[in-house]
Amino acid sequence: MKIDAHQHFWALARGDYGWLTSELATIYRDFGPSDLAPLIEAAGIEGTVLVQAAPTVAETEYMLSLADHTPFIKGVVGWVDFEAMDAAGQIKALSAHPALVGLRPMIQDIADPIWMLDDALSSAFFAIQQNDLTFDALTLPQHLAPLRQLLARHPEMRVVIDHGSKPLIRDGVIDGWAQDMAALAQETSAYCKLSGLVTEAAADWSTDDLRPYVNHLLDTFGSERLIWGSDWPVCTLASTYQRWLDTTDTLLSDLSENERNAVLGGNAARAYNLRD
Repeated sequence: MKIDAHQHFWALARGDYGWLTSELATIYRDFGPSDLAPLIEAAGIEGTVLVQAAPTVAETEYMLSLADHTPFIKGVVGWVDFEAMDAAGQIKALSAHPALVGLRPMIQDIADPIWMLDDALSSAFFAIQQNDLTFDALTLPQHLAPLRQLLARHPEMRVVIDHGSKPLIRDGVIDGWAQDMAALAQETSAYCKLSGLVTEAAADWSTDDLRPYVNHLLDTFGSERLIWGSDWPVCTLASTYQRWLDTTDTLLSDLSENERNAVLGGNAARAYNLRD
């Protein structure tokens, strides 16, 4: 099965998407299953992972309701306040829904770069493991060293690093990020998403701008731990859905058919225990 392991839906009237303002004109509107369906059908994609875009449990419940009525949504990565006293209880309650496959605190928006290492959050991380969920790490390069420490504390936790941890592609910076990602790949069992890279590149990006970063992820995480995602509709700030898919085909052209199938679906199914 070909899977888009990172896409979003939102309804502006919900009012909990603080980052989504009118300045982002291209995506400042509602997006739902009927918008994505023709795109994934044209691309031959059979399933998706719907990922949170607001730091509220209400949005998680909204996404789960969409999954109830949208066959192509194979899993939902939601949100819980990891700092809440009853975080573990909330996680257990949400995990009763069969579509919930993971949780994602919006680490990139938290001022403290070592927030994830706060001992008060440990019960939430243990609850993720106890309820057989996956932790999505929405990180920037400065979060990679703390992430290594977190995963050393929780080596059994399934982890997916979103968007390659957003390397500084538009600035042509690879040092630092490359070493930290290599260490994470070597020292942990984390997966990494091949997604969100076009919006980290310059407006006039080319495949060659992305190639050093993608090649490094292939060299370190390998085809068995890279997971493709579109980051739609955020990706439309820099690319159409099809252009990103075509670019991926070029960047993965040296892989065998089995390796490509793993990146384009098989790894996501394993990382998230996706439902059929």
